[in-house]
Amino acid sequence: VQTKKEETLQPSLSQNIPTFYFPRGCPKEKVNIDAVIAKIERTFSEFPNERATLEDMGKVAKACECPLYWKGPLFYCAGGERTGYVSVHKFVAMWRKILQTCYDDAAKFVHLLMNPGCNYLVQEDFIPFLQDVVNSHPGLSFLKEASEFHSRYITTVIQRIFYTVNRSWSGKITCNELRKSNFLQNVALLEEEADINQLTEYFSYEHFYVIYCKFWELDTDHDLYIDRKDLARHNDHAISNRMIERIFSGAVTRCFKRNFYLFPHGPSRGRKAQKDGKISYADFVWFLISEEDKKTPTSIEYWFRCMDLDGDGALSMYELEYFYEEQCQKLDNMAIEPLPFEDCLCQMLDLVKPQYEGKITLHDLKRCKLTNVFFDTFFNIEKYLDHEQKDQFSMLRDGEGDSQEVSDWEKYAAEEYDILVAEEAASDQWNDGYEAELNPVDHQKANVLKYQMERRPFFEMPSHLADVDLDEYDYEEDFE
Repeated sequence: VQTKKEETLQPSLSQNIPTFYFPRGCPKEKVNIDAVIAKIERTFSEFPNERATLEDMGKVAKACECPLYWKGPLFYCAGGERTGYVSVHKFVAMWRKILQTCYDDAAKFVHLLMNPGCNYLVQEDFIPFLQDVVNSHPGLSFLKEASEFHSRYITTVIQRIFYTVNRSWSGKITCNELRKSNFLQNVALLEEEADINQLTEYFSYEHFYVIYCKFWELDTDHDLYIDRKDLARHNDHAISNRMIERIFSGAVTRCFKRNFYLFPHGPSRGRKAQKDGKISYADFVWFLISEEDKKTPTSIEYWFRCMDLDGDGALSMYELEYFYEEQCQKLDNMAIEPLPFEDCLCQMLDLVKPQYEGKITLHDLKRCKLTNVFFDTFFNIEKYLDHEQKDQFSMLRDGEGDSQEVSDWEKYAAEEYDILVAEEAASDQWNDGYEAELNPVDHQKANVLKYQMERRPFFEMPSHLADVDLDEYDYEEDFE
């Protein structure tokens, strides 16, 4: 038997594949680190004993070629909170290491704020940074003497950051998520914009004021939590009871045994008295923003999770009918003849145009330009009736406003703030016998401690709304 001669395989040519994954940013070819360090050392030489306090860190931030309000993170990352100052040698060692390992602003910012050993940011990491903004931004100077409101404002801003930036709903903001967001651009604008209320996406005090006052109205026993009955009273019982139950079911909220409290000098661990069947102020921030603007990716995911009763990643006709039944009952009570479910379903399917017959996915709703009409039809009776009174062409024009400069949330916050200011002005005129000033900043200085608020313990850091898993849902377009 002739043995078959084995053929010798020719070795394949090795190829050098260039690096294409840069989790800490793409390295820049021409960065003279020594020149940057020399500039920082010259700046430190202007300070006594070459030591910089927190008040001096604005100059240091500029020497580092960073936005002004990075000064707090720079100070704390170099260990300034322990001694009250930062020496030139310690700061230079810290910043040199960052320049050698972090190649863009997102990586640098995460490194400055994160806990050792982490490569992401959690909610508590933002507290020292935001406390410095509260202490030093001219648009918040009226809050200087009202330290009890610092934590409430900070809690609101943190929730808005995670609501917009943390697209994975993981409760951990990564460098990649920070790069894809406009948060760092807004941090840079803090230096240029003296009126904090112009920064409507994260830092607006007026937006905080509206959210907090809405919560205060519902929190009748003022225990910092609201229950089902409290939330049901929102907007004159506009939200259906079935949707209220879903919100409290944990579909979009999670309760933790451990929590954090906010104090002027940073976070401190404390015991949390978690109450069953209640949600915190931070949870309410997510609810209100989602309720008033149902066109953003986060709000669509928020309400989708609530309506997806079985968690299979799609809304079935049964689930739509389940929520529509209560809408029909409410319409009957108002002596309004409801549209039969079959007809309503046809309208909604024409509106959404789902990819697969018999179910509506998250991807379908994100493609739809009128998701607010879809959601309101099934659980908000007041807004549903408003949509019914509009002609279809005007709704389509509204839905095509992707390039609109003002979001639905910003419109709502501006209207509600004007109402609050007018109510306070009328109250002042009644009590003091003269016409009150309506300038928002001046008015807040006089009334921030007056209207519907009193000195109370600090708000606790919330249950992590972001700690839910959306892996089963189709939202991959957000990461393209």
